[in-house]
Amino acid sequence: MLMAPTVILGRPAAANRRGLALTAERLVCIVGPTAVGKTALAVALARQFGGEIINADSRQAYRGMTIGTAKPTAAEQSQARHHLVDVLAPSESFGLGRFLELARAVLDEIRRRGNLPLVAGGTGQFVWALANGGSVPRIPPDPAFRAALEAQAKADGPDALYRQLQQVDPARAASIDPRNVRRVIRALEIHRATGRRPSEFASDAGRPAANPLILGLTLERTALYQRIDDRVDRMLRDGLLEEVAALLEAGCLPGQGPLSSPGYRELGQHLQGEMTFEAAVARTKMQTHRLARRQYTWFKLNDERIRWLDAAAPAVVESAAAAVAEYLKSGG
Repeated sequence: MLMAPTVILGRPAAANRRGLALTAERLVCIVGPTAVGKTALAVALARQFGGEIINADSRQAYRGMTIGTAKPTAAEQSQARHHLVDVLAPSESFGLGRFLELARAVLDEIRRRGNLPLVAGGTGQFVWALANGGSVPRIPPDPAFRAALEAQAKADGPDALYRQLQQVDPARAASIDPRNVRRVIRALEIHRATGRRPSEFASDAGRPAANPLILGLTLERTALYQRIDDRVDRMLRDGLLEEVAALLEAGCLPGQGPLSSPGYRELGQHLQGEMTFEAAVARTKMQTHRLARRQYTWFKLNDERIRWLDAAAPAVVESAAAAVAEYLKSGG
C-alpha cells in the first residue's frame, strides 16, 4: 500500500517505486574516510529505497582512473544508477563549481523521476556545499599573483605556501595536501580577493539546498589503516601500475591535476625512475593514511549533523537502512 502523500512547502511528495513518499527536500549523504565502505553501503541503500547515487569523490569523475580511485565496480553500477562517474578527461578541471553545477542538475533529474538521491564520497568540500547550499566565489584568476606564488613555491618549497594558508584558513589547509600547490594557491587567491576564509564558501553560504540525512561510516584507526593497506595491495594486483603507465603515455604528468592523488603520484614517480617500486608502494599507503586523516577534518566525529555508524558492525547496513526509513517517514 502506498503511503499517503506528505506535504512539504505546500507541495505533495511523489511516491517512488518502493512506495515511499519523497519530497524535493530529500537527500541522503554517505560520508567518511577512504576505504571505509561508502560505495557498498550506498548501493545497498539505493536497492532498498529506490535510490540513485551521485558520486562526491573528486577523482572518480575522471575516465581512465578506475583502479586507483576504487570506482564502483561494473556489478555495483548494474545494481544502482550512478552519476558523475567517468564524465571527465584527466586534463579537465573538477573543482567545487563544476561539481555543484553537475550535481544539482542530476539532483533535479533524480527527483523528477521520484527516486531518492544518495550522495556518496569522501570529498568533504563537495558534500557540504551540496547539502548546505554552498556557493563558489566568482573570483577570476590573477595571473600575476599566481606566478609570484609559483615562483615562491619553487624557491622555498611547497611548505612555505602551505604555512601561509594555515595562518589564514586552518580548516581549508587541513583539507589540502601540502604538495598540491595549485589548490593552495587558489585558496590564497580567494582569501586575497575576498578577505574571507575559503572554507566559509563551502560550509555556510546561503540557504541549505536540502534537509539532508548525513550518515557517516567510521572505523577504528588501526583497522582503517589495515583496510587501506590491503586495498592498495589489491589495486596493484588488479593492475594499478599499468593504469598509471597508460595515463603517463597519454600525456598526463604525475603529481599534477588528478594525478596528484595517492598512488598515481608515487607510482608515476617510480615509472619515471625517481623511486623504487617498494618505496612507491610504502609511500602510497602512508599518503592514503594521511588522506583519511584529512577527511576526518571535514567529517568530524563530534559533528552533530552526522549520524555515525561503525563500519565494522555486522548490522551496519541494517542500521543505516533503519535511519533512512525513519528519515523518510518523519519528513526529515
